[in-house]
Amino acid sequence: MVYFNKKSIDKLEKIYRLNLINSCTGFKSANLIGSIDKDGNNNLAIFSSVTHLGSDPSLICFILRPKTEFRNTYDNILESRFFTINHINKDDIKDAHHTSAKYPKNISEFDKTNLEAVFLNEFIAPYVRSSKIKLGCKYLNEYTIKENSTILIVASIEEIYIENNILKDDGWLRLDEGGTVAINGLDGYVQTELIERFDYARPKK
Repeated sequence: MVYFNKKSIDKLEKIYRLNLINSCTGFKSANLIGSIDKDGNNNLAIFSSVTHLGSDPSLICFILRPKTEFRNTYDNILESRFFTINHINKDDIKDAHHTSAKYPKNISEFDKTNLEAVFLNEFIAPYVRSSKIKLGCKYLNEYTIKENSTILIVASIEEIYIENNILKDDGWLRLDEGGTVAINGLDGYVQTELIERFDYARPKK
């Protein structure tokens, strides 16, 4: 087994350390966040940090990197207060990954990929048409993480779109049937497969 301690981790070459630390925590969610500014410019960016925060009320959170350069997603969310979260399908991984490229805010990632923007139910921010699970979210708050100056965004889930075959009778979503992928590290994409589903765990008598 390979061993790293804090001292050896700190001395690693930058890209090697990025890959190691981004992979060692396990698979991460793969989502595209859609946003729009006050002038109608659409933005689409891939995020691997979207996390369930609570079910009552229905809250999610995600992490933004420090504001050391322009952040179109962050600026758009502050302007409009709304954004979308779109699951990434296995057929869209190449285009989804390309949304991590840094374009000026007047150039939409929708125009640089085969991903198509769609506006649903008068929600202000764009969804990704091919995504089989889509969330419409409202910005609520943000918290600066003092240890590394990243920003934790907290938002409420305002609406959800789910393809029929994914939604089960008890409200559970079988993500593998929707082709939802996960991210391994920074740039590896994996297809998931359900192993087993168990009943709610209770203490043994």
